[in-house]
Amino acid sequence: FKALAAEVALGHVGIVFGWQVSRLARNNAEWYQLLDLAALLGTLIGDTDGIDDPRLYNDRLLLGLKGTMSEAEHYLMQQRLNAGRLSKVQRGEYVQRLPTGLVRLSDKSVIKDPDQQIQHVIGLVLSKFEEFGSAFQVLRYCKQQEILLPRRHGNGVGPDNVRWRRPSEATMSAILTNPAYAGAFVHGRRTSDPQRHSPGRRTPVMVRRPMEEWQCLIQDASPASISWTQYLANRARLSDNTPRSM
Repeated sequence: FKALAAEVALGHVGIVFGWQVSRLARNNAEWYQLLDLAALLGTLIGDTDGIDDPRLYNDRLLLGLKGTMSEAEHYLMQQRLNAGRLSKVQRGEYVQRLPTGLVRLSDKSVIKDPDQQIQHVIGLVLSKFEEFGSAFQVLRYCKQQEILLPRRHGNGVGPDNVRWRRPSEATMSAILTNPAYAGAFVHGRRTSDPQRHSPGRRTPVMVRRPMEEWQCLIQDASPASISWTQYLANRARLSDNTPRSM
């Protein structure tokens, strides 16, 4: 759209053809920007209904209505897609990315990773946190013992899809705070925050939500490395230790 608007603004375009020209933009602000440029430079707009001249009142009114209808159609489409996704979420059928240590089979069931080394390291991190009570202490232990943490890439199962990396605060926190290791299916731990939108950023800023604001929580949905009670205790410890360790 930006490339098209730039070409129109430079006077390089005599007419814009489209199957449905309202699909050139998904909101009225962008659509009217294009119409203003087209009207200023005499660029025509054409689709399967005919050719319109934005300089003429009746044609501009029709084009404006098409833009409004397109924006409403886009909104309704998003609502239907969101409703379908939330329906799958509530049934626990929504397929989302699994943390390292869990894999999804072709029948959509979830099992522990068959790689015993991965299972050993994940279990070691969880057990050491229970022993030390501090993520910083676990991180220091892993560094002292030169223990690498696994990260599985893609959907394949096997050593070629695993990368072993030095432990960091981010990877340590990801293991200790992920409810999937307690066998829970959770959706909505992170959601976008429009108030924290940064100019020029294409993706929304994601923020963590407190547990009471999670959209869905289903326990015993997959094999667990720790109990749900232990997971809650770990969260409480992490919260208490935040100023000192994380």
